[in-house]
Amino acid sequence: MTRRARGCPGRTLPLESRRPAHASPGAVPARHYRIAPSILSADFARLGEEVRAVVDAGADFVHLDVMDNHYVPNLTVGPLVCAAIRPHTNAVLDVHLMVKPVDRIVPDFAKAGANLISFHPEASDHVDRTIALIRECGCRPGLAFNPASPLGWLDHTLAAIDLVLIMSVNPGFGGQQFIPRALDKIREARRRIDASGREVLLEVDGGVKVDNIAEIARAGADTFVAGSAIFGAKDYQATIAAMRAALAAVGG
Repeated sequence: MTRRARGCPGRTLPLESRRPAHASPGAVPARHYRIAPSILSADFARLGEEVRAVVDAGADFVHLDVMDNHYVPNLTVGPLVCAAIRPHTNAVLDVHLMVKPVDRIVPDFAKAGANLISFHPEASDHVDRTIALIRECGCRPGLAFNPASPLGWLDHTLAAIDLVLIMSVNPGFGGQQFIPRALDKIREARRRIDASGREVLLEVDGGVKVDNIAEIARAGADTFVAGSAIFGAKDYQATIAAMRAALAAVGG
């Protein structure tokens, strides 16, 4: 039996959102699409209210971009913010660690209520050990790939993770434009996931908005992080509905 990592709560948390998959026909196989607003673009003076508002507007996950001003050139939120959000929603808390080192902070986010924890393989000295730690802490592990990071890490890890996160901007700041060449990486990640026969989420983060979400879905993504596109809109519900309408056209 695997020994529980110290400080880990040891719970197993579901990834499925409360929304059923849509059954619209399209050019790609029908998938259960998930929309994950990033609180990086929320009004932090009203964070609890903002989280409740986007979930009520139809969000599936709530995405936390965790930056340490070391691995990436910005400083954002820590486990205390994750813990503060948790009582405001039952939605999946999707934590993206852009930090180095990784292992020290994983148990803190697990105790704070995270469901998914993804990290960058370059930021871990022992990638397999970090994946195991996340799972031992009761969370679902994911690997995140910067625009210039090779997908070769998946040769050794895909059987052990539940999420692949493709960065379509260089990490560090919100509001950036989608990098078009990320579409090829999404297609390759989708090929690898499908070949594995496992149910692994394929998430895309960076520059996702209403007018490009369908193209990203056609490339194979099923989970979409959107920050300013949602929190910068006047009507969260209308924006998320527009994203779902675009996804429905490609089989979502």
